[in-house]
Amino acid sequence: MSQPRQSRALIIVNTDFCDSNGQAVFGTRRGARREVEKLSNTLSRLNYKVKLMHNKTAKEIEELYQQESSCEHGEYFVSIISSHGEQGIIFGCDAEPVKLTRIFQILGSKKCPVLTQIPKIFFIQACRGEELDPGVMVECDSREPEPGGFSDYLSIPPQAAVMFACSPGYAAFLNISGSMFLQALLKVLEGEERHLALNRLMTHINWEVAFCCQARGTYQGCKEMPCFVTNLLQEVFPFSS
Repeated sequence: MSQPRQSRALIIVNTDFCDSNGQAVFGTRRGARREVEKLSNTLSRLNYKVKLMHNKTAKEIEELYQQESSCEHGEYFVSIISSHGEQGIIFGCDAEPVKLTRIFQILGSKKCPVLTQIPKIFFIQACRGEELDPGVMVECDSREPEPGGFSDYLSIPPQAAVMFACSPGYAAFLNISGSMFLQALLKVLEGEERHLALNRLMTHINWEVAFCCQARGTYQGCKEMPCFVTNLLQEVFPFSS
């Protein structure tokens, strides 16, 4: 009897950024790589086939999702993106933008029929603007905010859920220990909460970040509020192995 196909996970983390002249921009995202390596190990233990990619350009990021669109998939597809960003955009290590709508289009039903019926789950650690939520020395993963914050909501592919580290227009916090958002995700995946249905699991992450995390140092007392959007048609349990 043949074994069922493994669910797949694609993790992309950008920590160092250079422009076309080779000049460093944005600042190094200290702590980001270590936390996604922990997430990679945790997902592997949960029986995901994980591809972890570090410091990829905008073009390479699109190519990685193109590759996933033609792979054989199991029950779920999970993707974690950790980078600098702004509203509707994440940045490649070449400081070039990648629109989230472009990623979603690649994995949409027209471009990727193999993934049409498979739940697609995204966790995005990146700023969506520069507003601070008043309420570790931190760095912000952002540039200037872009208007029109609902385009990335409306364009998610069928059977998908997307969770953002912060609300539209706001900054996401990161320090040398990692980010509030992905640390909360890691805690949930390593605990009994991983057995929850996805919408309840994401709500638990919201609670964890909102009530148990706050910035220190320059941004003493500032908070972060993750949010998610889903068009899944049924409850799913992607991490209950």
